[in-house]
Amino acid sequence: MNWFLVFIGGGFGSVARYGISVLVMKNYQGVLPVASFISNVSACIILALAIWFSLSQGLENRYLKAAVLVGFCGGFSTFSTFSYETVQLIKNGNHLVAVGNVILSVAVCLILTYKLTK
Repeated sequence: MNWFLVFIGGGFGSVARYGISVLVMKNYQGVLPVASFISNVSACIILALAIWFSLSQGLENRYLKAAVLVGFCGGFSTFSTFSYETVQLIKNGNHLVAVGNVILSVAVCLILTYKLTK
């Protein structure tokens, strides 16, 4: 059952990630990889809220973990794309934007996850 839930959650997460990319590409032409940033930050918020909810309710639900934490958040967040886009920024001579992308993405995701799971 857990494999199926990860599969379904990951599918929904991947489709949501693709939707964000399409929306951002239609409305943003800048250098900063905004779609990956939005997806990663949103995935951290969803993950942290799901953890907070399960802890506050005293739930240890393996189905929630499989579907939402592993599946959806895994399909929705995108470390590989974040890495690739950062490397492309460096290769294109946008070194400061690349460093800013790394610092901003990691800091925001860590702070949100920390604050929301307190």
